Amino acid sequence: MADTAQPHDLPDDPAERVGALRAVIARANELYHELDAPELPDAEYDLLVRELRALEADHPELAVDDSPTLAVGGAPSATFSPVVHAVPMTSLDNAMDGGELRAWADRVVRGLDGTVPAFVAELKFDGLAMSLRYEAGRLVQAATRGDGRVGEDVTANVRTIADVPQQLPAAAPEVLEVRGEVYMSREVFEALNEAYLAAGERPLVNPRNAAAGSLRQKDPAMTAKRRLSFWAYQLGEVVGGPAFASHHDTLYFLRGLGFPINPQVRALGTIDAVEAHCTHWERHRHDLAYEIDGVVIKVDDLAQRERLGFTSRAPRWAIAYKFPPEERTTLLRDIQVSVGRTGRTTPFAVLEPVFVGGSTVSMATLHNQDQVAAKDVRPGDTVIVRKAGDVIPEVVGPVLSLRPEGALPWIFPTTCPCPIESLLVRLPGEADTRCVEPGCPFQRDQRIIYWGSRGAMDIEGLGERTVMQLTRAGLVHDAADVYSLTAEQVAGLEGFGQVSADKLVAAIQGSKDRPLPKVLTALGIKHLGPAASQALAHEFGTLRRVFEATDEERAGVDGVGDVIAAALSRWYEQPSNREFVDRLEAAGVNFGSEEEVLAALAARAAIPQTLTGKAVVVTGAVPGYTREGAEEAITSRGGTSPGSVSKKTFALVVGEGAGASKLTKAEQHGVPQVPAERFVELIESGELPG
Repeated sequence: MADTAQPHDLPDDPAERVGALRAVIARANELYHELDAPELPDAEYDLLVRELRALEADHPELAVDDSPTLAVGGAPSATFSPVVHAVPMTSLDNAMDGGELRAWADRVVRGLDGTVPAFVAELKFDGLAMSLRYEAGRLVQAATRGDGRVGEDVTANVRTIADVPQQLPAAAPEVLEVRGEVYMSREVFEALNEAYLAAGERPLVNPRNAAAGSLRQKDPAMTAKRRLSFWAYQLGEVVGGPAFASHHDTLYFLRGLGFPINPQVRALGTIDAVEAHCTHWERHRHDLAYEIDGVVIKVDDLAQRERLGFTSRAPRWAIAYKFPPEERTTLLRDIQVSVGRTGRTTPFAVLEPVFVGGSTVSMATLHNQDQVAAKDVRPGDTVIVRKAGDVIPEVVGPVLSLRPEGALPWIFPTTCPCPIESLLVRLPGEADTRCVEPGCPFQRDQRIIYWGSRGAMDIEGLGERTVMQLTRAGLVHDAADVYSLTAEQVAGLEGFGQVSADKLVAAIQGSKDRPLPKVLTALGIKHLGPAASQALAHEFGTLRRVFEATDEERAGVDGVGDVIAAALSRWYEQPSNREFVDRLEAAGVNFGSEEEVLAALAARAAIPQTLTGKAVVVTGAVPGYTREGAEEAITSRGGTSPGSVSKKTFALVVGEGAGASKLTKAEQHGVPQVPAERFVELIESGELPG
């Protein structure tokens, strides 16, 4: 936002602040709506607009007719021909929390003289609003929203979107305008960014910007390569069509004409149900195959909508419930490098703390050397930080207009930040740079932390802080050493008393009985994960036999293969690793037994192999089973239970709390869906329940 005041340094005087806010917001509108290059995350933009509205309300003498608080979007681009919308494409007012949502509902009820309406809730897609105009059933025009009155003609590009019908059935009205959202799926977005990064090009910022930029390509062939999608959600102008009583009726009508209607549309009778629905999707937004940033709530009855009408910029009968921000801007103080258990180095950003994605973030990943170069982030930059759900926070990119003069590109270090200062090496063809010194204390700490992690030996209390205390005190040098720790040694560490020391030592000793697959996983051998560890344990029975087997024998185990087999050989060839295994055995860690394997095989042989060669995916809760128990029930009958749906999936078992992304993929691939209540029928018969 060059040449305008910035959000963080606006003046305090109301008149000056209003002028500065208008300048910032106007520039943000231009970048977002016209140039597809936003520099302010949505959440920060919304806060600025809300502040400006409040100031204009408190100081009516400062109000002006051309304030951005009265505008819908941005001016249409000169790149495409202008299109005047027959019915204006208005924006929506926002509710930022349950209180504002209920205040809107109260206004609706008052506007209807005390009548509580039925509501319709739709997901708020993070894409680009689009108007499709059909005449005599044929698509004749596609236009962006623009400023709400005049948009841009992007017909040629929209014709490349597979979801958009080109010709409607004979039952279509003489003129039909369909409003909806053009978006880019997460899968397509991630694939494009992988390709850009591999080519050393700057990655796309987010799916919304990618979709908007794709629609504004001068060559429709380029738009086609971006594989955009479309959801329809509203009628515009209709001539010669049927009469409708409700919004739901219009959606059923559009679906019948071949338009894609989002499956998550819900009819809700009370504002309590609406708020619960919004809370549900706030928690599950990342289960979807596409980005959403809120829920849109509308009055269902069209006659009631007529009574409620519009304000100067938005309908009174609808509101957008906005989710908490997942992107914010902050200062990038420094770029440093962390070292993992395999020596892999990861650059990370040291940030001015910022609240985003439900927590305060002061560090964020930068992935690897190539991504730092492609994103061109530099210490001193103002950067966009993204934290989505439980995903590790990441730096999306810099706000180039705020880059300080003289900021230099960051250079990846050539030596490890550990006290040994060993060389960092990047092998040809690899994206990762590694510390090649086995004695690196950073690698040592991470290997011990991984050993005690939940996915490995699951030792409660043996986290990063405790491990670093133990190694700094010289009490532990590797994971085998933890089994000789005494409560007296632990109690001498800062933050530990006798009770907490006893508890940690008991947890360590208890981990000796973890099953062999857990032990194999905990070794942290490259490429060896839980699934392959399980397969090897079932095949060979003991840890010694796993390592004594030949590469060919290991590679022949289902789910292992040549790469993992060779990795096991390389790891065990190291004398220090063989000595480590000896010390684990001496400490009493479970190395498995042939008797256990024979018993497991006998038990499995007694179970009919009804699912041999069939992949069954489970999503949501299955009555009477834990998630692990349901997967075991499938695999013990000869089937597989992958974590994702594909066209090869035999069935998707759907229970309470099912993930929307799995449901969407099942619909895309035509995979049968089986209610969780009929899971037992499925596994016992091996057939789809009738």
